Amino acid sequence: MSVTDEPQGQPPGTTTTVYEETQNSAEFDALRSKFRRFVFPTTVGFLIWYFLYVLLAAFAPGFMSTKVFGNINIGLILGLLQFVSTFAITMYYARWADHELDPAADALRARIEGAAR
Repeated sequence: MSVTDEPQGQPPGTTTTVYEETQNSAEFDALRSKFRRFVFPTTVGFLIWYFLYVLLAAFAPGFMSTKVFGNINIGLILGLLQFVSTFAITMYYARWADHELDPAADALRARIEGAAR
């Protein structure tokens, strides 16, 4: 179906679909903005943290091999913290989405499904 085709189930002369109306709605725009305000800064922060680790490993091997206790060095601790931070971000996002994103998405879906019937 092209953009100018009339969607099935729509009155003649209508050229927008429920999907297009939803995408252009203020509710969807607010939902997308809320998602982006969380995801983009979190992604940038994690990438900075990740590349810092990689750059330290490549250009500061003396620092990374500094023993903290026993055979545990700074590089190993920072490497393990990469995993910890990944899991922490995932858990934080899941909790945030449950409380912030999902209720708004559910309300939008209910409105769309109600309008489509």
